Amino acid sequence: MTNNPNPSVSQPESFFDKVGGHDTFVALVDRFYAGVANDPPLRDLYPEADLGPANVRLRMFLEQYFGGPKTYSEQRGHPRLRLRHGPYAVTPTQRDRWLHHMLAALDSLQLPADDDAEMRDYLTRAAHFMVNSFDE
Repeated sequence: MTNNPNPSVSQPESFFDKVGGHDTFVALVDRFYAGVANDPPLRDLYPEADLGPANVRLRMFLEQYFGGPKTYSEQRGHPRLRLRHGPYAVTPTQRDRWLHHMLAALDSLQLPADDDAEMRDYLTRAAHFMVNSFDE
Protein backbone atom coordinates (compact mmCIF):
# COMPACT_ATOMS: atom_id res chain seq x y z
CA MET A 1 0.00 0.00 0.00
CA THR A 2 1.37 3.43 -0.88
CA ASN A 3 1.09 6.62 1.12
CA ASN A 4 -0.42 8.56 -1.75
CA PRO A 5 -2.25 11.54 -0.18
CA ASN A 6 -4.47 11.83 -3.23
CA PRO A 7 -5.50 8.34 -4.38
CA SER A 8 -7.18 9.72 -7.50
CA VAL A 9 -3.73 10.72 -8.80
CA SER A 10 -1.78 7.60 -9.74
CA GLN A 11 1.87 7.28 -8.83
CA PRO A 12 4.26 6.71 -11.74
CA GLU A 13 5.41 3.13 -12.01
CA SER A 14 8.91 2.63 -10.64
CA PHE A 15 11.61 1.10 -12.80
CA PHE A 16 11.67 -1.75 -10.28
CA ASP A 17 8.01 -2.54 -10.97
CA LYS A 18 8.32 -1.90 -14.70
CA VAL A 19 10.95 -4.63 -15.13
CA GLY A 20 9.11 -7.23 -13.05
CA GLY A 21 9.87 -6.36 -9.45
CA HIS A 22 11.45 -8.68 -6.92
CA ASP A 23 11.41 -11.79 -9.13
CA THR A 24 13.44 -10.03 -11.82
CA PHE A 25 16.11 -8.97 -9.37
CA VAL A 26 16.25 -12.43 -7.79
CA ALA A 27 16.83 -13.93 -11.24
CA LEU A 28 19.47 -11.31 -12.13
CA VAL A 29 21.47 -11.75 -8.96
CA ASP A 30 21.14 -15.56 -8.85
CA ARG A 31 22.47 -15.80 -12.42
CA PHE A 32 25.25 -13.36 -11.64
CA TYR A 33 26.44 -15.34 -8.61
CA ALA A 34 26.26 -18.61 -10.56
CA GLY A 35 28.91 -17.04 -12.80
CA VAL A 36 30.95 -15.73 -9.89
CA ALA A 37 30.97 -19.16 -8.22
CA ASN A 38 32.69 -20.63 -11.29
CA ASP A 39 35.23 -17.82 -11.76
CA PRO A 40 38.01 -18.42 -9.18
CA PRO A 41 39.82 -15.07 -9.59
CA LEU A 42 36.56 -13.19 -9.09
CA ARG A 43 35.31 -15.57 -6.40
CA ASP A 44 38.44 -14.68 -4.41
CA LEU A 45 36.96 -11.21 -3.82
CA TYR A 46 34.21 -12.78 -1.70
CA PRO A 47 35.52 -13.75 1.74
CA GLU A 48 32.44 -15.71 2.82
CA ALA A 49 32.40 -19.44 2.00
CA ASP A 50 28.71 -19.13 1.15
CA LEU A 51 27.79 -16.60 -1.54
CA GLY A 52 24.21 -16.49 -0.19
CA PRO A 53 24.69 -13.44 2.06
CA ALA A 54 26.44 -11.51 -0.74
CA ASN A 55 23.57 -12.48 -3.06
CA VAL A 56 20.99 -11.05 -0.65
CA ARG A 57 22.96 -7.83 -0.12
CA LEU A 58 23.41 -7.20 -3.86
CA ARG A 59 19.77 -7.99 -4.60
CA MET A 60 18.53 -5.64 -1.88
CA PHE A 61 20.89 -2.91 -3.08
CA LEU A 62 19.83 -3.21 -6.72
CA GLU A 63 16.14 -3.38 -5.81
CA GLN A 64 16.48 -0.19 -3.78
CA TYR A 65 18.56 1.60 -6.40
CA PHE A 66 15.98 0.86 -9.10
CA GLY A 67 13.01 2.08 -7.06
CA GLY A 68 12.00 -0.97 -5.06
CA PRO A 69 11.88 -1.53 -1.31
CA LYS A 70 14.33 0.36 0.90
CA THR A 71 15.30 -2.82 2.70
CA TYR A 72 19.01 -2.40 2.01
CA SER A 73 19.22 0.97 3.80
CA GLU A 74 16.90 -0.17 6.57
CA GLN A 75 19.13 -3.17 7.33
CA ARG A 76 22.58 -1.91 6.40
CA GLY A 77 22.49 1.88 6.33
CA HIS A 78 23.76 4.03 3.48
CA PRO A 79 25.27 1.88 0.70
CA ARG A 80 28.72 3.61 0.77
CA LEU A 81 29.82 1.34 -2.06
CA ARG A 82 33.45 2.42 -2.35
CA LEU A 83 33.95 2.35 1.41
CA ARG A 84 32.40 -1.12 1.77
CA HIS A 85 34.55 -2.47 -1.06
CA GLY A 86 37.73 -0.69 0.05
CA PRO A 87 39.28 -3.75 1.73
CA TYR A 88 39.17 -5.69 -1.56
CA ALA A 89 41.50 -5.13 -4.49
CA VAL A 90 39.06 -4.28 -7.25
CA THR A 91 41.32 -4.10 -10.29
CA PRO A 92 40.35 -3.34 -13.88
CA THR A 93 40.57 -7.09 -14.55
CA GLN A 94 38.25 -7.89 -11.63
CA ARG A 95 35.88 -5.15 -12.80
CA ASP A 96 35.81 -6.70 -16.26
CA ARG A 97 35.15 -10.17 -14.81
CA TRP A 98 32.34 -8.76 -12.63
CA LEU A 99 30.82 -6.96 -15.62
CA HIS A 100 31.07 -10.08 -17.78
CA HIS A 101 28.96 -12.09 -15.34
CA MET A 102 26.58 -9.26 -14.50
CA LEU A 103 25.88 -8.35 -18.12
CA ALA A 104 25.43 -12.02 -19.05
CA ALA A 105 22.89 -12.28 -16.23
CA LEU A 106 21.20 -9.12 -17.50
CA ASP A 107 21.12 -10.54 -21.04
CA SER A 108 19.34 -13.62 -19.72
CA LEU A 109 16.43 -11.46 -18.53
CA GLN A 110 15.63 -10.37 -22.09
CA LEU A 111 14.28 -7.01 -20.94
CA PRO A 112 12.91 -4.47 -23.41
CA ALA A 113 15.77 -2.56 -25.03
CA ASP A 114 15.23 0.71 -23.15
CA ASP A 115 15.07 -1.04 -19.77
CA ASP A 116 18.08 -3.18 -20.58
CA ALA A 117 20.04 -0.07 -21.61
CA GLU A 118 19.16 1.74 -18.38
CA MET A 119 20.31 -1.15 -16.21
CA ARG A 120 23.40 -1.78 -18.35
CA ASP A 121 24.39 1.88 -18.07
CA TYR A 122 24.15 1.92 -14.29
CA LEU A 123 25.90 -1.42 -13.81
CA THR A 124 28.76 -0.40 -16.09
CA ARG A 125 29.22 2.97 -14.41
CA ALA A 126 29.08 1.39 -10.95
CA ALA A 127 31.66 -1.25 -11.90
CA HIS A 128 34.09 1.39 -13.18
CA PHE A 129 33.55 3.45 -10.02
CA MET A 130 34.54 0.51 -7.80
CA VAL A 131 38.07 0.09 -9.20
CA ASN A 132 40.46 0.88 -6.37
CA SER A 133 43.62 -0.99 -7.41
CA PHE A 134 45.68 -1.67 -10.48
CA ASP A 135 46.46 -5.01 -12.08
CA GLU A 136 49.94 -6.31 -11.34
